[in-house]
Amino acid sequence: MKISATIITCNEERNVPRAIESLRCCDEILVVDSGSTDRTVEIARKFGARVVEAGWRGYAGQKNYASEQAAHDWILSIDADEALSEDLEAEIWQLKKNGPQCDAYTVPRLAQYLGRWILYSGWYPDRKIRLFDRRKARWVGDYVHESVVCHGRIGHLKGNLLHFTCGSLSEHLKTMDRYTTLAAEELAARRTPVCYRQLLLEPAWTFFRTYVLKRGFLDGVEGLAIAYMAALYTFLKYAKARFMTSAR
Repeated sequence: MKISATIITCNEERNVPRAIESLRCCDEILVVDSGSTDRTVEIARKFGARVVEAGWRGYAGQKNYASEQAAHDWILSIDADEALSEDLEAEIWQLKKNGPQCDAYTVPRLAQYLGRWILYSGWYPDRKIRLFDRRKARWVGDYVHESVVCHGRIGHLKGNLLHFTCGSLSEHLKTMDRYTTLAAEELAARRTPVCYRQLLLEPAWTFFRTYVLKRGFLDGVEGLAIAYMAALYTFLKYAKARFMTSAR
């Protein structure tokens, strides 16, 4: 069982060294870069990755392209702001030794937000398929929240994939602006109607669900920030979609 690790990048010079260094269990590390203007490409090559430069195809399209360019059929796909924990790395080494019993594997993601590891707020375990046989699985999703669909047996690994999210609220707001635009474009493309009820009530419900039902209060001040940001995300997504639809 040989594994190609794939990472898509654009201006990730801060994150890419950590991601690459965590992939010692892989037989190849492939970085697909879409026009970085910082030192991402130079640093990735310095840390031993093979770099392919390619135009942006959307998140799912870019990740599928990375899978296609890989040398091996087994793909371990991580984002530039993620890294394997020591437990997950050891688990993958053992999987390579024993051989896979499934066609794809999910991993739990443990996120760090504003310097704190988030265990509640609906953020953990946040299981995602990240290790898969490309002959049986591929990425789907035209706009945002891409995911892997596997036509085969799915197993589950226990070690955490570490996700180093926003280090500041300003960074979170910047990221949110980009993602809410993509989410709104998806709603507009589907001609999904947006009413005042969604603008008024759904942000409040999102806050309540995140902070109370999903026990975000146990994540301290960071949990409160997550709940507020989740509510704002919901409002911006619907508000942008409404303006996009009315402008057509």
